[in-house]
Amino acid sequence: MKVNSADIVISAASKKQYPNQPIPEIALAGRSNVGKSSFINKMIQRKNLARTSSKPGKTQTLNFYIINDKFHFVDVPGYGYAKVSKKERAKWGAMMEEYFAEREQLKATALIIDVRHKPSEDDQVMYDYLKHFDVPVMVIATKLDKIKKGQRHKQLKMIQEVLEMEEEDTLIPFSSETGEGKDKAWKTMLSHLQV
Repeated sequence: MKVNSADIVISAASKKQYPNQPIPEIALAGRSNVGKSSFINKMIQRKNLARTSSKPGKTQTLNFYIINDKFHFVDVPGYGYAKVSKKERAKWGAMMEEYFAEREQLKATALIIDVRHKPSEDDQVMYDYLKHFDVPVMVIATKLDKIKKGQRHKQLKMIQEVLEMEEEDTLIPFSSETGEGKDKAWKTMLSHLQV
């Protein structure tokens, strides 16, 4: 997929701020510091449309990016970061629930997980949460370049098992460094977007 244009539309904190065009959306979820911004930037071939931060938990709004004037990427706040207050976390939780439960434009979610580690309890909760709302999930196992080729199969199998992934959901090994997995990620996303 060739990305000719990509821009941030709005950072929204509630439903009334969401863009109201009837264009399809892919949400991007993952724990803080898992590499969501790097994933977005690699997918659209930009250095820093999505800001990477050394401070996890920086994204506190739903960031809507318009891609090729055809669909949105929606970067949701990272979860599982301890330094965020309970009150703040509860606010994010309500904001995310409103989005995942009610957003008709949402076609699928890319759940981004570090291939090197067993999915955290938060990752498992997020996967189950998305399935509860009948949102199709593609699991992006990122940081693939950080493990040996011989370990890949074992790590990917472990992710599938821990998340108890459903058959219709796709697991995509991915590297923001090398771009491996990018074509498969686009192909999967476009099958959900139908643009």
